[in-house]
Amino acid sequence: MSGPGDETAAVESQSRGNLRASHADREQVIGTLKAAFVEGRLTEDELDARVDQVYASRTYAELAEVTADIPTELTRAKPSRDPWRATKVAWGVVYALILPGLMTLIALPGGPGPLTAREVVTMSAIVYGVFWILGVCIMVVSRVGKRSGGHVPPRSAPGAGG
Repeated sequence: MSGPGDETAAVESQSRGNLRASHADREQVIGTLKAAFVEGRLTEDELDARVDQVYASRTYAELAEVTADIPTELTRAKPSRDPWRATKVAWGVVYALILPGLMTLIALPGGPGPLTAREVVTMSAIVYGVFWILGVCIMVVSRVGKRSGGHVPPRSAPGAGG
């Protein structure tokens, strides 16, 4: 016996099934298929055939058909990755490698004679050292801020303590 809520859920499920799937949706289904392959639930030929079927699928309903016989623990939503992860890594590379190099070029003296290799290496080491030390300080401060929830510890009352 079905209740009134069951009909609404069925209509919503059916209407979502007709929506077009995105590239990210297809990649998630392929991830599920790969997990099933690793667990031995699919052969290599089945995996290849289903991946082709995923790329041919246009709607959520067509994607659901590809994984219909795979247990739900593999098909449930996985926690999404941090979308800014690659950007954070890229900025780290810029800060740690490229920016100090540019600052070294700017800081090199343009005096009367050509610079020796020793002077260039010394200047580079100093600039890179300063940037790396500042970077470590920034990381430590940001971790302390995350642990405290962004709150500054309370100050002791004037005259209290020693």
